[in-house]
Amino acid sequence: MKILLATYWAIPHVGGVWHYMEQQKSKLESLGHEVDLLGYNEDNTAVYLLNKNIKIEKEKLLPLLEAKLNEDLYPAIHANALVKYTEFQRYVYELGAAYFGLDKYDVIHTQDVISTASIKRVLPESTALVATLHGSVAHEIRYQLKTIHETPNSYMARAYFDDLEHIGATSADQTIVANEWLKNILLNEFDVPNEQLKVLHYGFDTENFLKKMKEKTKSIKLPTNKKIILYTGRLVELKGVHLLISALHHLKDMRDDWVCWIVGDGDKQSELEAQTKELGLEDDIFFFGSREDVPYLVSVADIYVFPSLLENQPLSLVEAQIAGKPTIVSDAGGLPEMVQHGITGIISPAGDIRALCDNMNVLLSNENYRKKLGSNAKKWGMTHWSLSKGVKNVVDVYKTAISKRRKEIKNVSTETEN
Repeated sequence: MKILLATYWAIPHVGGVWHYMEQQKSKLESLGHEVDLLGYNEDNTAVYLLNKNIKIEKEKLLPLLEAKLNEDLYPAIHANALVKYTEFQRYVYELGAAYFGLDKYDVIHTQDVISTASIKRVLPESTALVATLHGSVAHEIRYQLKTIHETPNSYMARAYFDDLEHIGATSADQTIVANEWLKNILLNEFDVPNEQLKVLHYGFDTENFLKKMKEKTKSIKLPTNKKIILYTGRLVELKGVHLLISALHHLKDMRDDWVCWIVGDGDKQSELEAQTKELGLEDDIFFFGSREDVPYLVSVADIYVFPSLLENQPLSLVEAQIAGKPTIVSDAGGLPEMVQHGITGIISPAGDIRALCDNMNVLLSNENYRKKLGSNAKKWGMTHWSLSKGVKNVVDVYKTAISKRRKEIKNVSTETEN
């Protein structure tokens, strides 16, 4: 098959969607399929066919769009800055995808509602469309709007993204989600038909990750007589890292036999560093930024903590499980479907700083419990996150979607002849 993996987001980037696309491409190609990667480039100035190093600059398309979507004809688009930005971005994306030519693909596999809605509008009749949704864009927008004063303008943005969520989730021949949590959101909040959705968890390249865990990093000096608490992921509000730092402040009053490594970057990094300094934790919490040696860092950690406030199925948690680490996760989103409380990890109430502190203290105090949770997590993860199984399931969806598309074309052709 000739396959296009497409996302509205920039590629490459730090985050689970990009790692998913990378691993899918590698495994699919090992099975004999041809795979291209489509997204925006890293600075969002061009629509980018990454593996072919072909791009079309946004500035070449914007004059046409600005003329067609002017404020006089489309005042609603221009009434809200976020709506306007998204509309122009997705039209640029749509035109760029069409410019590259989509009729050569047997199936296009989109990774978010925006790319799905966009590509559907320029999809060739003979090409199947499959979507995997890695989260709810509308839910993230709602969360962000809660942090500002609600106005009629912000309600407009919410309505826009709610509508876009429905369109994106229903535009493909089949929509894949990773868990029951996201499925229920799409069913109950965005009126997506049950038959549209298929629950398939991600596959993960466990073999390659285990190999990278053994690649030691000379620049990292391990602490003496201290346990390592690790967080890896984006430094944004939704991930709850500020809650972790507050919980560590309380933990410091109880014990000082730990350090915390925070690995990743994001728009909240300076605020998180300031919070750390304000709480007097500069010698206890270390910000590592974005790094290439995450597998090794996970391998030397003692506890993995993921305090997210809104989450789907993070690959960083999968990595911690494969590494055999005891994990503490919040009960947000799809996380409880990834961790069995007291068996493969600990589930802590989202936003509850005191509970998070107490759970970290429990793990630091009980080595046998830590080892038991980590061992159980690895046994479960090595089977559950099989990349071969995950990709096989996706290929089966591709074949069904292609067959459905060809049948529809045949039926239309027959009706036309009659």
